[in-house]
Amino acid sequence: MRKVIISAIISVLLFSGICIAQSPPHPNGGSAPGSSATPVGGGSPISGGLIFMLIFGAGYAAKKGFDLRKELMD
Repeated sequence: MRKVIISAIISVLLFSGICIAQSPPHPNGGSAPGSSATPVGGGSPISGGLIFMLIFGAGYAAKKGFDLRKELMD
């Protein structure tokens, strides 16, 4: 058992250099901000999804409140 633990520790130490991550790419694909058609934050709109998330969140909160009120009445 001790040999397994020691070999596992040695393996982790030897192969940990492979796991070093690279730096992330520039937000505009390598070009400077403002020189491309894509904005720095990305090009996808969030307004439609945000509205649905707010509607579903309000519905979920209403259901939880209704269930809690129903449970307290019993």
